[in-house]
Amino acid sequence: MAKFDYNKILQWLAYILKCPVCGQKYNADQTKVIDSGEDKPVNSRSLLVHTDCERCKSSVVFSIAIDGPEIFSIGMVTDLTSQDTSKFKNREPITSDEVLATHEFLRTFDGDFKSALRK
Repeated sequence: MAKFDYNKILQWLAYILKCPVCGQKYNADQTKVIDSGEDKPVNSRSLLVHTDCERCKSSVVFSIAIDGPEIFSIGMVTDLTSQDTSKFKNREPITSDEVLATHEFLRTFDGDFKSALRK
């Protein structure tokens, strides 16, 4: 099986992509692969990558899909550090019922955190 070269992907990201907040090009040294999709075939992989902007200090998580010669990426500005991203990547997604329960709680929340956290 062929070895996947993550450094080339990170260098490509640093060359092509700019910070969505300030427009600064990314530094490959500030970019970390969080999940490499090692369990997938080498010609069809997805990467989860975290990077920090040197200029404005914003953080972005990129999902990169590689399908043969094609590479697709989508980025999302986040307040997560690369360590946080690693910690939460395998968690179950929040369900719609959990979102609705939180909405209902906040709709009637009186601001008393001590009482709310005791429950």
